[in-house]
Amino acid sequence: MHDVVVAAPAAPGFDVLIQYPLGWVDEHGAPYNQPTGKRIRPLLVLLCAEAAGGDWERALPVAAAVELLHNFSLVHDDIQDDSPIRHGRPTVWRVWGTANAINGGDALFTLSYCALERLIGTVAPEVALGVWSIFNRTNLELTRGQHLDMRFEHQATVTVDDYISMVGGKSAALVSASAQMGALVGSGSADIAAHFAEFGTNLGVAFQIRDDILGIWGDPKVTGKSAATDILKRKKSLPVLFGLAESKKLVKLYGRKKFGEDEVVAALDYLSDVGAAAYAERLESEYFAAALAALEKTGMKSDAMHKLHQLAHALFGRTY
Repeated sequence: MHDVVVAAPAAPGFDVLIQYPLGWVDEHGAPYNQPTGKRIRPLLVLLCAEAAGGDWERALPVAAAVELLHNFSLVHDDIQDDSPIRHGRPTVWRVWGTANAINGGDALFTLSYCALERLIGTVAPEVALGVWSIFNRTNLELTRGQHLDMRFEHQATVTVDDYISMVGGKSAALVSASAQMGALVGSGSADIAAHFAEFGTNLGVAFQIRDDILGIWGDPKVTGKSAATDILKRKKSLPVLFGLAESKKLVKLYGRKKFGEDEVVAALDYLSDVGAAAYAERLESEYFAAALAALEKTGMKSDAMHKLHQLAHALFGRTY
């Protein structure tokens, strides 16, 4: 059984259980005013709706649905990954236990569909149905990606292609869907929305690679978790997969039953020896470039499109 480390009610109010992962309240239900995520996915929905030539306000139900769905996935991921910290504070299961966290995640999942219902009557029926279809398929991709991520923990050999397939579901699917659904609401055109989907897919993969890099070499004050946490868990992130393919020493190290701080230090040395960080950064740049190229295919020029470019560059700390 997981230990609870925060003095909070064993059975929280239903409203607190839902609002806590969204970052609105603390574990006692009091207003919480610290950053708990960048809201990138709903922002993408609204920006893509306007960049595709539409009114961003009409896409608000989709933006709300996306944010609720994303938080559902985080609550359940934290349980499955045994993660105690999210955005610099205890995860839902860590505060109230696994059973409450599962129930809270299920509630967020249901609310995402309730939010999406509000799209009906604000756009053409075929557009609403198209958004609904994208949303449903994305849910399946999220769970497929999470399945692969957990499976890879116990799989002896994982290739970079395997990794990209997993990331395409777990991380990129919702980013892609956010861009595609926003553009579909904004333009009413499936063809235009497809270019935005391509943009989102490549951006999502690049973003996950960036997260993998930060999970090993990131500043704990920025990431909200201890440095090299992913290595301590022997998570098969992209830099590690590259390292395992290039270093027999790392393969032997990862095969040890005992894996503590000394092994983490050694793993970092082996990754440095084979240039794993540089490899991951190069692949990240390739996907980032592909994302921007997909935006160019839309042929659209507007202030919203300019802001979309700015957002993409800001996510990776690039100068625009």
